[in-house]
Amino acid sequence: MDQLKEYYKELGVSGEVYDYAKNIESSLSERFAEFDAVAEFNQLKVLKAMKKNRISEAHLGGTTGYGYDDIGREAIEGVYADIFQTEDALVRPQITCGTHALGLALSANLRPGDEVMSPVGKPYDTLEEVIGIRPSKGSLAEYGITYAQADLKQDGSFDYDAIKKAINERTKLVTIQRSKGYATRPTLSVGRIGELISFVKDIKPSVIVMVDNCYGEFVEETEPSQAGADLVVGSLIKNPGGGLAPIGGYICGKKELIEQCAYRLTTPGLGKEVGASLGVNRQFLQGLFLAPTVVNSALKGAVFAANLYESLGFKVVPDGKESRHDIIQAVEFNDPEKLKAFCQGIQAASPVDSYVTPEPWDMPGYDSQVIMAAGAFVSGSSIELSADGPMKPPYAAYFQGGLTYPHAKYGITMSLQRMAEKGLVRL
Repeated sequence: MDQLKEYYKELGVSGEVYDYAKNIESSLSERFAEFDAVAEFNQLKVLKAMKKNRISEAHLGGTTGYGYDDIGREAIEGVYADIFQTEDALVRPQITCGTHALGLALSANLRPGDEVMSPVGKPYDTLEEVIGIRPSKGSLAEYGITYAQADLKQDGSFDYDAIKKAINERTKLVTIQRSKGYATRPTLSVGRIGELISFVKDIKPSVIVMVDNCYGEFVEETEPSQAGADLVVGSLIKNPGGGLAPIGGYICGKKELIEQCAYRLTTPGLGKEVGASLGVNRQFLQGLFLAPTVVNSALKGAVFAANLYESLGFKVVPDGKESRHDIIQAVEFNDPEKLKAFCQGIQAASPVDSYVTPEPWDMPGYDSQVIMAAGAFVSGSSIELSADGPMKPPYAAYFQGGLTYPHAKYGITMSLQRMAEKGLVRL
C-alpha cells in the first residue's frame, strides 16, 4: 500500500473508498487545468489593483473608536473598486454577513412606495425575512416596500414575458441572485446575468440592478459589475476573504448608491468617514490576495464531488461536465439519512471540531430544520470546507469551500466513507 493511501486509512478511509475516489480524480486533469488558468488571471487582477493603490505596511494596521483617517480601510475599498471595476466600494467588518450586506444595500436604496423585484425566482431563505416574504420585525414590507418576482422556467431559463409584466412604475430595484441557494437550479454565469440586465434596463433604464454575488467571486475572469450591474454584494467569509477575513462584507457599485449604503450602515452625515477597522485590515488584504487560488481549490473540490456522486447515480447540480459559475455543488439524495451521513462525513474531515456529529436544528432565518457541517477556523465561513442542507425534499446537500484542494478532496472522500459505512451506497 502506498504511503498516501496509508495516510487515508489512518484518517478513517477504507482502501475500497480510496481507490474509488482516486479513479474519479484521475479523469479530471483537464478541468483542473482550466481552473488554474482562471486563477492565474484573477491573481494578477488582484495584484494589479493592490499595486495601483500602493498598498504598504501602513495600510495593514487597524484603528479604534471612530476610525477617523483609517488609510488602510480607504485603500481596501479602493482595491475592491478596481477589482470589480466600479466607481466606489464599501468594505467593512461592521457588515456581519452576506445577508446583512444585501439587506443594507436594499434598505439604503429603497423608500416607502418602492418595489423590489426578483427575475430569478424566490431569493435565498435568509433574505425572505429581510424583504418580508416571511413576516419579520424591521422587514422592508413594514416600511411599505413591496416585492414581486418572476420565476425561472422549468429548464432554468429566464421567463422574459413574466419579467416584463412584473416591472412597473414602482419598480425601483431588481435583485439577481447569482448562486442557486437552497434550490437545484443552475447558477447564473456572468454572461447570462449581463443578458438579463440588458433586458431589464431596456424596459426601465432608471432601475437599480443589484447582484447577490455570494459564492461567485473569482470563479470567472469577469464579475457582474462588468456586465452592467449597478451594485454587487457579497460576504468576506466566502470567496473574497480567502479564508483569512474573520468577518465582513462588501458592496461595490455606483458612487451615489455606495454613499447611500454608507449612510445606512453608520448614520446620515457620517457615512464612510467612521468605522474602526479593529486590526482586520491585514486579514482583509492578505485574504483577498489569496482568494483566487483558494477559490480555485474550492472549484476543484466541487467538480470532484460532482463526478464522484454522479458516478454513484445521484443527481448533481451542476453536473460533472458543466461549466462552473460558483463554488457550490448540490447533490440530491432524496433521503434524510443520506443527507445526514454526507454532512457527518464532511464534519469528520474538518480541522476544527472533527469529533462533533452534526444533527439537524432550527437555525435562525430558515423555514425548516437545517443540518450543517462546518469545522472552520472562522465560524460560519463557507469558503472553508463545509456542507449544509434543509431537512426537506429533495434532501439535497450543498457542498462548498476548501482552503486547499487536498482538504476538499479528503472531505468528500470521508462523506462517501460515512455513507458506505451506513450501507447507504454501494461502490
